[in-house]
Amino acid sequence: MGVTDRFDIVSESAIRDGTATDAYFQRTEETLAAADRNPNVVAEVTRDQFPTGEFDVLAGVKDAARLLEGLDIDVDAIREGRLFDGGPVMRIEGSYLEFARYETSLLGFLSHASGIATAALEARVAAPDSSVLSFGARHVHPAIAAVVERGALVGGLDGFSHVAAGEILGKEASGTMPHALVIAMGDQEAAWTAFDETVDSDVPRIAICDTFSDEKDESIRAAEALGDALDGVRLDTTSSRRGDFRHIVREVRWELDVRGYDDVDIFVSGGLGPADLRDLRDVADGFGVGGHVSNADPLDFALDIVELDGEIVSKRGKLSGTKQAFRTPDGGHHVGLADRADPEGGEALLEPLIRDGEIVREFDVDEAAERASRDADVVGFRSAE
Repeated sequence: MGVTDRFDIVSESAIRDGTATDAYFQRTEETLAAADRNPNVVAEVTRDQFPTGEFDVLAGVKDAARLLEGLDIDVDAIREGRLFDGGPVMRIEGSYLEFARYETSLLGFLSHASGIATAALEARVAAPDSSVLSFGARHVHPAIAAVVERGALVGGLDGFSHVAAGEILGKEASGTMPHALVIAMGDQEAAWTAFDETVDSDVPRIAICDTFSDEKDESIRAAEALGDALDGVRLDTTSSRRGDFRHIVREVRWELDVRGYDDVDIFVSGGLGPADLRDLRDVADGFGVGGHVSNADPLDFALDIVELDGEIVSKRGKLSGTKQAFRTPDGGHHVGLADRADPEGGEALLEPLIRDGEIVREFDVDEAAERASRDADVVGFRSAE
């Protein structure tokens, strides 16, 4: 297969063998090998050196562990789903050349997934009692759809729409019908009825209700067409036509209720962020969130050597010495030297991940989501927003 016949995707083998790296790491390897220099180091992955009061969610730890598995190193890391605020999220100890070439991929795994999970948690806490699904896979390269959807789950969302990601993650993809079905059928009732007659009965009957007519009209018609089979309506109104979206949702609710369709749920999607969810959470039953999660900015992690052959060291702007991060009883985040006294009642967050090249931790996305939810309550994540 020629280069022009391939998708522009770096292969898994390139990630595993370390060629998915920045060129200067290869040149560093060459230089150190030529100088017969391979120091024993402690290196830490950090976002901020000191706590700032702004918490983020750590994700991507599973892929990072798989990347470093088999190397002659020890790794400690904060558990996936836990919230952190400054200081190290991962620590690597071993000969520098054992892991030097993997820095680029390691940071990419952690940075991108953590940004996505943090954005997902923002959406989750904005509508804690609503169903919230990730609909954003269409905004990213398809090769990383599972990264997006896993990050969405770690942040606490209830599900996602991408089929192939679901196969990787062992989760069933969610979603019912797009506007394209209605347009292709040429008629709303024909589309809703054909869907009901065709699709497996386990799939909820959620009718898209804003294609050719207004939301109230189509919602009433969907309820009349499907009757008891209708589980809900989805309003995906284009922003240019939206006006007062909250009023539209309330109007649809009123008109469904007054006709006896009070058991029909209302789901809302279309460019929604946390502020929209907070505004609509008392009038809508669920949400589809896209770009806010999938397009989240990666967190700016860096990897720095903090000990060299047993002596503390650091570049300018970074803190030397092996450190530990703690959750304090008041919900704070404390960063201190690992060999000094713990803060009173503090919980050490960096725990063993790899020992002598072997992964010593299990990974479960549901448990990660539970950790994120607990930590969000403890630290008051985005509580002022």
